[in-house]
Amino acid sequence: MDRFFKLKELGTNVRTEIMAGLTTFMTMAYILAVNPGILGGEGLLDPYAVFLATALSAGIFTIAMGLFVNFPVALAPGMGLNAFFATTVIASKATDTPISPSMGLAAVFISGVIFLILTITQIRQLLIVAIPDSLKHAITVGIGLFIAIIGLKNSGLMTIAVDGVTADGKYQELLSFQSIIHMGSLENATVYMTLAGLAITGVLMVLKVRGAILYGIVLVTLIGMIPGIDITNLDSLKGQDWAPQFDKLNFWDLDFKDLFSTGLLTAIATFTFVELFDTFGTLVGTANRAGLLKNAEEGKKRVGKAMFVDAVAVSGGAMLGTSTVTAYVESSSGVAEGGRTGLTAVTTGVAFLLALFIAPIALLVPSAATSAALIIVGVLMLQSIKEIDFSDYVVGIPAFLTIALMPFTYNIANGISFGIVSYVLLACVANLAGDKKHRIHWLMWIVFIIVIARYAFVGSQG
Repeated sequence: MDRFFKLKELGTNVRTEIMAGLTTFMTMAYILAVNPGILGGEGLLDPYAVFLATALSAGIFTIAMGLFVNFPVALAPGMGLNAFFATTVIASKATDTPISPSMGLAAVFISGVIFLILTITQIRQLLIVAIPDSLKHAITVGIGLFIAIIGLKNSGLMTIAVDGVTADGKYQELLSFQSIIHMGSLENATVYMTLAGLAITGVLMVLKVRGAILYGIVLVTLIGMIPGIDITNLDSLKGQDWAPQFDKLNFWDLDFKDLFSTGLLTAIATFTFVELFDTFGTLVGTANRAGLLKNAEEGKKRVGKAMFVDAVAVSGGAMLGTSTVTAYVESSSGVAEGGRTGLTAVTTGVAFLLALFIAPIALLVPSAATSAALIIVGVLMLQSIKEIDFSDYVVGIPAFLTIALMPFTYNIANGISFGIVSYVLLACVANLAGDKKHRIHWLMWIVFIIVIARYAFVGSQG
């Protein structure tokens, strides 16, 4: 095992990797409950079939990432992309050419084939060389803030006002000096248990306890069982059928008819664009945090292999009956626990497959436990900001836009897009002014045009 995963070479051991893998699983296990809720709503797909597809795709392709790439990155159906899938199908019901869920899955399958072609031709891998180091570090920091925002939002510590009404139903007059982002109600049990989780994990980290994040998740889950707190839903264990019913899986439920006449070409383009940058950002950000990109050439090869597995996972997930399977930003939680090799990913993948048989237990972990973990991971990923020279505005401004737009637009692709566009423009101006130290890779110009075209013709919501 040591020789296969290169544990000693990468400065880790079996115990650390397994702990890291379990941490990653526990921070992203929510997808087992959330994905069926999204894709199973409004009469789209069967929720249980989506649960099976979610667990199988996450398990199979995360194990593949570990075995074939030796990368500590987990994959599962992506949040945001599953919502886009659902809204595209639902919105089309009011048109003359409605899109069925099977056609939506076919669109996802095709986007995976496109990724596979881009990966085999090494166009996706070229992004690693083309994008300057400052933007790579900014991507890491931006993803860290993005993860922290997810944790704050899921915990209830942060709430967002829409048209003057906050998520808890309270009216808040939005004056010019007030933000649409507000502090959540501290009366909520999930909020104070998240704070407890932050305190527990923070203390353990200060004491340099290995597995601090995982221990924090477990302790909050156990505390949540105490009567009067009741944030851990023990009732979910009652009357459950623990054996998976694979006969309900929607395998190869794809409809390729009428793809060109229903507006699905736009959906395919959107899936492709968002997944391209989301995956790139996640892989580079996670690899950076794990110190796996110190050797540029070796890093490029490994990320290239990871992109290949990711591309296969997109189409493979569609075949199993779920929306786009992608690399998960929550993988950073495992890396933060010391995960450096594919053994971390294999552990996470095995846990997802076991979740097929112990689904009620897997769904016991409350959002307060995972929210605290995600906020802590945000702290760890923010450390890369020290590598960015903000006094050099050619890299400082694009880095800032990358960092700021990821969490505040709730979209990794937006941050990378604006970072690339602003860098190309500012580097071009600097070169014309005689400052030749900022090179512009030819691929950056192509991506620049694609980004501009995307926002011009598809819009910011695509």
